[in-house]
Amino acid sequence: MINNKHLLPSIIAACILSACSATDKQVSAPAVKEKVPNTVTYSKKIDWPADNAAFCSAALDQATIQYDGFRKAYTDPTKVPRSYSNGVTRFDPKLGWTTGFVAGSFWNLYEHNQNQTWLDTATEWTLALKDNQYNRKTHDIGFIIYDSFGNGLRLTNNKAYEEVIVNAAKTLMERYNPKIGVTYSWSWGTWEFPVIIDNMMNLELLYRASEITGDPTYKNAAISHATITMEHHFRDDYSSFHLVNYDRETGKPNWKQTFQGIADDSSWSRGQGWGLYGYTVTYRYTKDEKFLNHARGIANYILTHPNMPEDLVPYFDYDAPKYPDATLYRDSSAASLAASALLELSTFVEGAESKRYYDAAMKMLRTLSSPAYLADKGENGHFLLKQATGNYPANDELNSPLNYGDFYYLQALNRCKAL
Repeated sequence: MINNKHLLPSIIAACILSACSATDKQVSAPAVKEKVPNTVTYSKKIDWPADNAAFCSAALDQATIQYDGFRKAYTDPTKVPRSYSNGVTRFDPKLGWTTGFVAGSFWNLYEHNQNQTWLDTATEWTLALKDNQYNRKTHDIGFIIYDSFGNGLRLTNNKAYEEVIVNAAKTLMERYNPKIGVTYSWSWGTWEFPVIIDNMMNLELLYRASEITGDPTYKNAAISHATITMEHHFRDDYSSFHLVNYDRETGKPNWKQTFQGIADDSSWSRGQGWGLYGYTVTYRYTKDEKFLNHARGIANYILTHPNMPEDLVPYFDYDAPKYPDATLYRDSSAASLAASALLELSTFVEGAESKRYYDAAMKMLRTLSSPAYLADKGENGHFLLKQATGNYPANDELNSPLNYGDFYYLQALNRCKAL
């Protein structure tokens, strides 16, 4: 039986009013009984170059062809393609949390091909998100603004993008609680002060805002968030809870849970990727060894997990195979995210450890570029990667492409090409 907690507000409220007050208290909800077969559509095999840099360049060439169809099929940057299933594209409005990834993918392709038309496309889709610098409806403003305007600034040095980044950081800081030392996540439900592991991905926005302005306030908040998250989100083996609900008065956790994984005590694979990536970025900006060591611990957990498939594309939850009722969906987005993080992490360590991270990342990228995961031209709603998992407990976006999976795949290919 799957001990998952896709919690409705009423369930959460009942829990708050009863016994769920102790740290690490586990919260349960009805089992997920879905028995959808994990079907795989295989694409045509491509004979990739043996040399890794040449392979990554060729994969980016192939992605450019697919995404040329993408930008021709989807022409309204205020309606952002998020996923695709059964012939239907799911869109996010321009304030939605995934909206920055498509602009970011266009920037990734421009970084590779240096073609004016891709610069124009990336710029158009980025400027369409400008209102998000004041978006107070989501904590994911870092995803939205940094993947779009942040990449635009990195690749063009357009100073107008700096103002948007700083304003977005100011907006995000409204969610920062200095008493607890972390940034507030979801603005829905009945949690007291929820913080999810995904928030580690919003910290780069704060680090860059401090670099741009010279004001350490943003960086200090990011460091505090990373430190407190390291203390309360992670277990001794470096696996992570998805969500920690804090007490606003004491700053201590009321309870912990794994909202999009298979059970509270399980390890949701994309959450592990968020943590790995976030602590790698935090080390890049701080050079504090405790963050590097934490990233290494997460990487070791991922790469040595007994349930990691041979091809290094994880199940949606590393503990899913323990549950007989579970459908073992893979999550290509978790693999592309981890590959990108591992490539950067490999540059912060030396010798055999560096090679281990690099080799694992390259295996992930080559697997993702195989017929099982990479779509043929014009198929898959013009997305690149198949077999991602959005939210298993909610039966949402299963065995589907996801725009953030494509983004991190392209980013990882560019990182590989640059090494």
